[in-house]
Amino acid sequence: MEQQRSTSESSQSPRSPPSQRYLSVSVSDPVKLGNGVQGYISYRVITKTNFPEYQGSEKIVIRRYSDFVWLRDRLFDKYKGIFVPPLPEKSAVEKFRFSAEFIETRRQALDVFVNRIASHNELQQSEDLRTFLQADEEDVQSKVSDVVLGKEKPLEESNPEYEKLKHYVFELENHLTEAQKHAYRLLKRHRELGQSLSGFGKAAKLLGACEGQALGKAFDELGAKSETLSIKLQKEAHQLLMNFEEPVKDYVRAVQSIKVTIGERANAFRHQCELAETMKLKEINLDKLMLTRSDRVGEAEQEYKELKAESEEVTRRFETIVRRMNEEIVRFQEQKTQDMRIAFHEFAKGQARLAKSIADAWRSLLPKLEACSDTS
Repeated sequence: MEQQRSTSESSQSPRSPPSQRYLSVSVSDPVKLGNGVQGYISYRVITKTNFPEYQGSEKIVIRRYSDFVWLRDRLFDKYKGIFVPPLPEKSAVEKFRFSAEFIETRRQALDVFVNRIASHNELQQSEDLRTFLQADEEDVQSKVSDVVLGKEKPLEESNPEYEKLKHYVFELENHLTEAQKHAYRLLKRHRELGQSLSGFGKAAKLLGACEGQALGKAFDELGAKSETLSIKLQKEAHQLLMNFEEPVKDYVRAVQSIKVTIGERANAFRHQCELAETMKLKEINLDKLMLTRSDRVGEAEQEYKELKAESEEVTRRFETIVRRMNEEIVRFQEQKTQDMRIAFHEFAKGQARLAKSIADAWRSLLPKLEACSDTS
């Protein structure tokens, strides 16, 4: 551990005379947290100092790479003209990001980075540096995330099957919504056509009353057929509503309910991760208290025990949600397949029935209209 500390600690140690100011920092003990693209490395940052504005002579906090980025950016914005020390580059390649060599190389570079700041006459006085080095890990969510980093993006599962499920649900919602929208348009068209035919039928009857007996009778039948088809269109529109549009709309609502459950699963996963990280911080704090033989060891052990029990309960709750969702999505897909098959079958039957009625009605009028033409 001593070899990991920078030269600033060796030149200015806690054993130096009280009159000599010192601020030394070490970055150590990298730990991988999270999985996949949401995974990251946390580091233990130990600060030793006799600066009066700091809280005590030693402080241990947990920080991640993005926290170092925050510190660099804050210093760059506030100390124009000063050469703010550079950070090691962030690896964009997943397979190298968590390799032992990369992690150790980055740890050393972060150690150098923060000690260069700590040894700089102006930068070492920064309130942001003090916040970075002292924000208490016992309140990591409110202080590290909000004060140090700013609101973090929430952790999300990187499980391929879960990603596939979410993609399926969101795509299904889009397709069902589109089908329901067009079903409504078709239904509206049937109703409007039915109303038009009803009006046309009345007009044809009135026109027939002004014509001779043969043509007038043909017009009267044309009007009657039109009114009959108007009723059929209205009935078919109702069947379309009940047998197709409403079932599709119901599945749109069902998918929205699934999305709510996905949100609950995401919250449970996030809570599980937050507790796991908080437990790690509590464990570090407990180790520190035990090393210093603090009288707070008993209290810290009880807090850790309670947090562990809560974490186990949250994990069980999350696993229950995952299990139930896996069972429910199978049931949902089977039921959806059956219901959609019936809905589309009824839709096709209705459209075929309507098309046949319309064709038969108009076809039955042709001989009478042709006969009127021959007579004239």
